[in-house]
Amino acid sequence: MTTEKTAEIAASLHRLERAVLPHISKLSSVEDVVVAARMQEVEVLRALQWLQNKGLAKLTEKIEEIIRLGENGKNYAKSLLPEARFLNSIANKPQALAEIKKAANLSDEEMGASIGALMRIKAIEPVAAAAEKTFKITESGRQIAKSGLRAQRFLSGQNFPVGINNLSGEEKNIVTELKKRKDVIKEDVVKKRTAFLTELGKEVLKKAASAAETVDRLTPEMLITGRWKEAAFRSYDLTAPVPRVFFGKLQPYREFLEEVREKFVSMGFEEMTGPIVESEFWNMDALFMPQFHSARDIHDVYYVKEPKYATDLPRQLVKKVKAAHENGFGTGSKGWRYEFSEEKTARLIMRSQTTACSSRKLASTDLKIPGKYFAIGRCFRYDVIDTKHLADFNQVEGIVVEENLSLRHLIGLLKLFAKEFCNTDKVKVVPSYFPFTEPSASLYAKHPELGWMELGGAGIFRPEMVKPLVGSHMQIGRSPIQHRQQPMRIDPRSIAHSASSGIVPVIAWGIGIDRVAMFKLGLNDIRELFSHDLNFLRNAKVV
Repeated sequence: MTTEKTAEIAASLHRLERAVLPHISKLSSVEDVVVAARMQEVEVLRALQWLQNKGLAKLTEKIEEIIRLGENGKNYAKSLLPEARFLNSIANKPQALAEIKKAANLSDEEMGASIGALMRIKAIEPVAAAAEKTFKITESGRQIAKSGLRAQRFLSGQNFPVGINNLSGEEKNIVTELKKRKDVIKEDVVKKRTAFLTELGKEVLKKAASAAETVDRLTPEMLITGRWKEAAFRSYDLTAPVPRVFFGKLQPYREFLEEVREKFVSMGFEEMTGPIVESEFWNMDALFMPQFHSARDIHDVYYVKEPKYATDLPRQLVKKVKAAHENGFGTGSKGWRYEFSEEKTARLIMRSQTTACSSRKLASTDLKIPGKYFAIGRCFRYDVIDTKHLADFNQVEGIVVEENLSLRHLIGLLKLFAKEFCNTDKVKVVPSYFPFTEPSASLYAKHPELGWMELGGAGIFRPEMVKPLVGSHMQIGRSPIQHRQQPMRIDPRSIAHSASSGIVPVIAWGIGIDRVAMFKLGLNDIRELFSHDLNFLRNAKVV
């Protein structure tokens, strides 16, 4: 590297880098550099990181297991282990336990531990003929007392803390035994950091002294005196990595739902709502779903234990819906031809679909025709939880109420939503079945990793559903907007019996918005949408 370039790098060094650089050439341990430079550890580490980014130094980290002495270990290193004191107290003559305890200054616990340890190595033996329990030292014990216990030599002669890998096999065995005692040996894991200069760093070090007058920051005093004109300011490296800052933001999925809401509103849709605890009437019966339908089974819907029944159902509307189920309610249909149970229709459940919001809206007096409505709500269904399914999920419901609507309008809307919210052109609409729509369709989109996924169902509401609800407050067979005297005109591409009955068409769809969010957020597991993992929440891409 040229002399000019080296000088340029030296002039760009931060004051912390200039303070640390000379010490790295003499010391390798970061801990030693901290002491020599009289700086805080965080300052030294920051300077070393900067120097490494510039290719001037190399910083390495090594994880090492060490042992150090606990409080009892420190005392034993100075005043001997209990068994060593026990052995010394009987070195000249046998002693009774009471005399040994007093002479060696041992507690009852230490007495028991000492006897067990010394008996195992055959350093002591009891005196059989003594009136009270007495111990004497053996010949082997005299040799041990002379040379010292292995554990004692280890405690007193080792320079703690010490790395476990630096110990011999015998010393590791001693450590294993001492760890069984209270607060004698403590284990820890530490980072051993070392740093050394690169060849470039050594060259820059020679130039750093001449760059000592480089100014890091502009001060008021320099402005007042004008000294800033002659000062040599340090250059800044704008490409240098900096610590990440995690700013406050909405939970990623919550933010996505808000974006969905804003998009629907911008498209002219009005939001509709409904309760989470719903009756079977609004959730199923008002949708012309027969009471014997499999979706009513306990394995799909969650039933509320207490209270069991709703008490606020509109009685006149219930009678009309009942007639639709039993005989078609004058729509040209024969209905489902079974005996409708008014008790079952009042049963409370956890809402299984946001279509319940649509049934409530169609029956409300503030329904506008033409009108566009949407709902975003939680739904509950018994399901096996996996990468694509949850028992507690969100659904987006939408309806459009207007004359001359057809299936083509619905398909166009579904493809528009898939492209808008999933950012994919790989969309398909296939025939399907739902009790309350005819014709019915399902929307699929292709996930880049999970393949084709069903996003939701759609269709045109059946007359047996629309007439009891809308007909409760609108003129059936006439335009609810202008109240013309002629029958309303229906697009021939709409379903035949809707057209013949003169009921305003309602196209509807229900989309599993959780799965759509997987596309938008680039997730492969639906459960991650509700994750509490801080790392995921911090790094999830902003919608």
